[in-house]
Amino acid sequence: MPTHSCSGKDKADSKALGAAILQILQRVHIDDEHDIPYLAGYSKDGKTIYIDRHLPKRYDDKYLVLHEMVEKSLIDELGLPYEFAHAVATAAERELVMLNGHNWVQYDTFMQKYIKTAEHEQLINLPQDLDLTPYGGKLFDNMINRMK
Repeated sequence: MPTHSCSGKDKADSKALGAAILQILQRVHIDDEHDIPYLAGYSKDGKTIYIDRHLPKRYDDKYLVLHEMVEKSLIDELGLPYEFAHAVATAAERELVMLNGHNWVQYDTFMQKYIKTAEHEQLINLPQDLDLTPYGGKLFDNMINRMK
């Protein structure tokens, strides 16, 4: 059950968010066959969303798909720094999770557990076209060291 009540405008916004994720899901391929740093990522051309192969299927992939597509779009189209794009993408993900009746804290706690696991995972099966933009600086250095 959602944790907030909806006004007429909120319901219209929620309907639009639901329609947006359906459009996104029709345009991307979801690949869950690879090792993906920090749980999820996207291809350089944005046509594939990668979800780490070790993530259990407790929640629908659409939440991570929305997050990754919003993040990539804001970085590529508007030139936003990763940190800002990630914050907006997380807000969109949270809204969709709650719109679908899930508790955000429970969802986020579950995902954080697997993000931490993915952070320490040996990366032996990375996709060739993974966009490395979000892994800049220390994240990129850590990822390269884990690939060795």
